[in-house]
Amino acid sequence: MKETKERNHKIFSRSFESIYTLYIAKVERKGRKKEEVDKIIQWLTGYDKKKLESILKKKTDFQTFFSEAPLMNPARKSIKGLICGIRVEDMEDKAMQEIRYLDKLIDELAKGKKMEKILRE
Repeated sequence: MKETKERNHKIFSRSFESIYTLYIAKVERKGRKKEEVDKIIQWLTGYDKKKLESILKKKTDFQTFFSEAPLMNPARKSIKGLICGIRVEDMEDKAMQEIRYLDKLIDELAKGKKMEKILRE
């Protein structure tokens, strides 16, 4: 039941571009840059800059953005912590977990963490 409820969550149908804009605003308020957000997204999903720009222009939904990602980084499994009061590493719905991994990385960027640490290098 929980997985079905999460699967129907409105985030899946939102355009990636609409959330991306919020990510950019969040990190820029903290003195970070759009290019850093792009680097995080590319690291996590395997999208290159050109494909990412295309996705933003087409207003691809969040679910499609993740389901069509060229290569989800295996190091993402080392991302741990709370997002909205839920441990990201314990999420049952794998699609929602991918979204929350990205949320966690953006939070780390906004909090001033160094890129090497964010990208688990």
